[in-house]
Amino acid sequence: MCVGRNYADHAAEFGNDVPKEPMIFFKPPSAVNDPDGVIVYPRQSKRVDFEGELGVVIGRRCRNLSRDHALDHVLGYTIINDVTARDLQETDGQWSRAKGFDTFAPLGPWIVSDLDWSGLRVRTRLNGVVRQEATTKSLIFGVPELLEYISAAFTLEPGDVIATGTPSGVGPMQPGDTVTVEIDGIGALTNRVAAAG
Repeated sequence: MCVGRNYADHAAEFGNDVPKEPMIFFKPPSAVNDPDGVIVYPRQSKRVDFEGELGVVIGRRCRNLSRDHALDHVLGYTIINDVTARDLQETDGQWSRAKGFDTFAPLGPWIVSDLDWSGLRVRTRLNGVVRQEATTKSLIFGVPELLEYISAAFTLEPGDVIATGTPSGVGPMQPGDTVTVEIDGIGALTNRVAAAG
């Protein structure tokens, strides 16, 4: 499960207003990709972007959480690259295909418990060059608020992952590129991009 436009600077870089409540969308389980897995550049797209994000891993089945107790249901935190076919996101009018291709949700390499989510530095490098850098202090909706909002609509199951949104600096990748998302206290998630076979 993913949250869109949850950093004001990212909303601004695409000319979008800051949302008044969390924008929720889904990636299918088939999008999940291994740490060190290959991101497959689909033939249908001419622009595929990286989006480095903090992931929240659910530890216990829950529904209708209050933000005061929401973190009691978190197993830990991980890294996710919310890979996006940007051109298809614009033309389709909704985000399922653009966000949901196979391999478009690299996760890992670790799940870290006992971590304070509220001040973690998120940094994305493309071929070693820093393209995104921010801290989770800049999230519009923090983790407890997201869990309260999402669990009011959906039952969350152990192992569910919530991608909390990406800061500004997203950009295109090409086959042959390597993208690394780093988050303080968790580690680094590195994936290579390859053309569809």
